[in-house]
Amino acid sequence: MIKEVPYNQYIAEVNKQLTSGGLFLTSKGDKVNTMVIGWGGITFFWGKPIFIVPVRLSRYTHQQIEKSNEFTVSVPMGDSLKEALRFCGSRSGRDYDKFKECNLTALPGQKVSTPIIKECSLHYECKVVYKQDMIPENLATELNQKWYPDYHTMYFGEIVACYLTGEI
Repeated sequence: MIKEVPYNQYIAEVNKQLTSGGLFLTSKGDKVNTMVIGWGGITFFWGKPIFIVPVRLSRYTHQQIEKSNEFTVSVPMGDSLKEALRFCGSRSGRDYDKFKECNLTALPGQKVSTPIIKECSLHYECKVVYKQDMIPENLATELNQKWYPDYHTMYFGEIVACYLTGEI
């Protein structure tokens, strides 16, 4: 069952999950991969709903998004995926098949070629409309010292589909 929902209907749930466990950011290039993001958010730019996701340049996901110019975000609800979040947030897709290791199921996206994660209930499909590499000298010194051994590219993904596949 797929139920389309407005992109902003579940912003509170997305923000809560971002700060308490993370979201699955899935990319597709040489293979399908997912990573966990704990930063990012949904906003409105250029007359479009946008999901901003930061991805460090060193991450396998970075090269995947660079090739495909799209990504999906799947939002886990509850604690059932806590171990998968922990594993996918601490291992590289270069070295592991995270879907296999965590018993996650990739389902085809509705409007992009990158899959979603079946075990999650809420999904965003995004096409990159802008990206920006961080400029270290433009970052406050205290943030730079605390958070940055490796900088992010900020991907602005137009939300081209938002839907539920389960209960929230």
